[in-house]
Amino acid sequence: MLAALTVRDIVLIEQAALEFGPGLNVLTGETGAGKSILLDSLGLAVGGRGRAGVRPGAAQGSATAVFDPTPAHRSRALLSEQAMTSEGEIVLRRSLSSDGKSRAFINDEAVGVGLLKELGGLLLEVHGQSDDRGLFDAATHRGLLDSFGELEDQASAVAEKFGDWDAARSAFAQLKASVANAQRNADYVRAASAELADFAPEAGEEEKLADQRALMMNAARIAEDLSAASEALSGERGAEAGLASALKKLSRLQEEARKRVAGAESALEQAYALTEEARRELDSLLANLDSDTSNLEKKEERLFALRTLARKYACTPDELPRVQADFLVQREALDSNGHSLKSAEVAVASARDEFIAIAKKLSAARGLAAKKLENAVAGELAPLKLGHAKFRVALATDNEGSAGGLEHIAFEVTTVEGAAFGGLAKIASGGELARFSLALKVALAQSSPPVVLVFDEVDRGVGGAVADAVGMRLQRLAETTQVLLVTHSPQVAARAARHFRISRVGDKTRIVLLEGDARLEEIARMLSGATVTDEARAAAKRLVAEASPAKKPRKRA
Repeated sequence: MLAALTVRDIVLIEQAALEFGPGLNVLTGETGAGKSILLDSLGLAVGGRGRAGVRPGAAQGSATAVFDPTPAHRSRALLSEQAMTSEGEIVLRRSLSSDGKSRAFINDEAVGVGLLKELGGLLLEVHGQSDDRGLFDAATHRGLLDSFGELEDQASAVAEKFGDWDAARSAFAQLKASVANAQRNADYVRAASAELADFAPEAGEEEKLADQRALMMNAARIAEDLSAASEALSGERGAEAGLASALKKLSRLQEEARKRVAGAESALEQAYALTEEARRELDSLLANLDSDTSNLEKKEERLFALRTLARKYACTPDELPRVQADFLVQREALDSNGHSLKSAEVAVASARDEFIAIAKKLSAARGLAAKKLENAVAGELAPLKLGHAKFRVALATDNEGSAGGLEHIAFEVTTVEGAAFGGLAKIASGGELARFSLALKVALAQSSPPVVLVFDEVDRGVGGAVADAVGMRLQRLAETTQVLLVTHSPQVAARAARHFRISRVGDKTRIVLLEGDARLEEIARMLSGATVTDEARAAAKRLVAEASPAKKPRKRA
């Protein structure tokens, strides 16, 4: 849910703050009061370019939008991927300076505008004449159709099978290149494989040999130091003798005195035991110290040969086992006389067949879902004064196939009888564009809803039954997704769960949350104009009564 919007020094607004609620939120007021500026500011906060600029005379302006999506909403996953806090409210802020520069913030952390726009696209959709995201982004149409037709699991299975096919093709290409390279250098491959197999290099062997060599080269000096240390512990005047003497003297004390020195005697016994253990360890090291010059020569010979081999194959000594494995693969490919290539080729064909089989089933299901969606949208168009428009789901065959299946999917429309179909964004009228978005959104219903839907000019140029149809559909959408719009229609305003009046008092914008009689008065003004009559008030009361939705819980997006 969009919880709040705060605007400072944007266009004509010095300062404004709105707190929204679930369901249908509407903004009403006289032309020029600042309603559209608020929507532009919201677009600015979520990363859009919009038409918002800094208020004349101000050095800087800002727009802040506070969202409170559900814990499982995709926006939180995106924040986690960016190592940003994903719990609690999500605060998006954009500041503009008078020289045109802007800065973007998410939860008060400076970010790039690109990330702000990506996150904003998950939280909010704007439908109107300047829309370039959401329903009007053809890249989303496949996912929307799959969601509408409940085909997500099938689509995931197709993507997985395509991944298997792609991996098989990649493995085949690599093996084919390896075999071709091996055939060009057959003698060298066999010789290198044999040489490395005979030497049998091990990972970490260089460091191990170097350490052993260093130890053996200094064996004499090390032996001398170990002997001296052992003598210091076990010699005639060593630590062991001194500790034994001290313990012997304490043992001769009278019983009462022995009790008083029990702690000291225990510590001496421990010290004696540890000293004895240390002396045995030193003697063992001394006994095992390898000072044999022939062994040293063998270690040096192996170490130097290892380094020479690494230089020969242009790698580090630790990489020699990998190089050996690569040559072994090439040699086996040569020796198998194409058997490995044939097996890999069969694996590619098998993976392709599996992908095509499951993708064809998905294509058939998508065809049925497309017809169902077309019929659902068609049923919404006439009540919205779009009876002349036609909608279709274009399924263009993709002969190559992709993780998305065997077709490209695009929503297309024509608004003139006999005219060719085209992309949704080609609808000329802003009002038609917004109403068509409404029709499509109503038909798609639960398909990947954002946190909030914003409709721009959705009721422009319509009234009476059409305006009422618009209001009914907005109210239906708002049962599952928060909806925000500027409206000039009393039929739409009457269905709002939260109603704001925007007005200009002097040079300041005033925002009032309307309830009760104040709300009825505003709807009456919208019905009658500047002079509000009793008839208009009575009509407003009837509109609100007729528009009241059945009491049922709303799901938060």
